[in-house]
Amino acid sequence: LFPGVRQAQWLTKTKLVEGLPPAVQGIVDNPAHGLRELEERAKHAVSHARLWDTAEVAPRREQYCPVLFENLIHICRLMSGKYPSLSKRMLARNCRIAATWERESILLQVRGLSGILMNSTTPIPPVASKEEIVATKEHVLETFYPIAPTIDLQEVNVYKELNDTGRSFGDGYPYSHPHTLFFLESANVRTDRFRPEQLRAKMLMFAFGNALAKAKALHGNDPKVLEQPVVVQSIGTDGQLFQFMVFQLNTTDLVSNDGVKNLVWVDSDRNLYEKAQCVPEVKKRVVT
Repeated sequence: LFPGVRQAQWLTKTKLVEGLPPAVQGIVDNPAHGLRELEERAKHAVSHARLWDTAEVAPRREQYCPVLFENLIHICRLMSGKYPSLSKRMLARNCRIAATWERESILLQVRGLSGILMNSTTPIPPVASKEEIVATKEHVLETFYPIAPTIDLQEVNVYKELNDTGRSFGDGYPYSHPHTLFFLESANVRTDRFRPEQLRAKMLMFAFGNALAKAKALHGNDPKVLEQPVVVQSIGTDGQLFQFMVFQLNTTDLVSNDGVKNLVWVDSDRNLYEKAQCVPEVKKRVVT
C-alpha cells in the first residue's frame, strides 16, 4: 500500500481519528491503575532486550525486537492478579486470515499471516457511541482520482471467496474473539522493513480483516450496519518505535461510499526509548 493509511481507509470504508479513543486513553491516564509503577520494569525490559540478551557486542534487531515484545507481554501478565480479566486471553502465533468484500465494483481480499494475535473470551466493547457512528454518514472518503485506489494491489484469480479467521481451534474454543494484533517489523536491514506509514496501513488492513471475518461469522454475509460493532486493536513496532491502533467495524455494507463508515483511531510514532547505546563512545575525553 504505497499511499499508506489513506489508501487503506478507502479500501475499508474507514474514517480516521487521530489519537487514542477516550476509553483507551482514560486507562493510560488513570493513576489508579498504577501504570507509573511499572516504569522501572519497562526500563529493565528494554535493557534486557537491547543490552544483556546477547553474547555479542550488540544484538541485532531481528533478535531484540521479539525479546522486547515478550518482555512487555510478561509485564502485562503480571497485572492479571490485580485485573483477573487479563488472564482470559491467549496468544496465537502464525494465524492466517482471509476476508473478502466488495468495494464499488471491485472484489477485494485481505489474506495471509496476520501477525501475533491475542484472542479473548469476551469481545472488546464498542468505543464509539451510536451517535458517533451515525455521524460518520457525513464523512467524505478521500479519492485518488485519476489514480485507481487499487493501483498497487496484487491481482489474482480468486476461486473461493473466503471469510475465515484462520484459527483452527474448533467450535467451543473459549478464546474466540480477536482482541489485539501485534506486528513485529524486526528485519535488520532497513529496506526490508515496512516504513511506519506502510506498517500502519498493514495494521489497519489486518485489523479490518479480522473484524470483518468475525462479523460475518456472527451475523452472516448480508451487508448491514452492525447492531454490535466489532473492535480489534493493533500494535506495531520495530523494537523502538511503536504504532497503536483501535479499529471499530460498524458496517459490512462496503460497496458504496455512502452511509455509515467504519472508524479507526491511530496513535503514531511513539518512541519507547531514545537510544540504546551498546558500544562506548568518547566525546571530549568523556566516555558515555
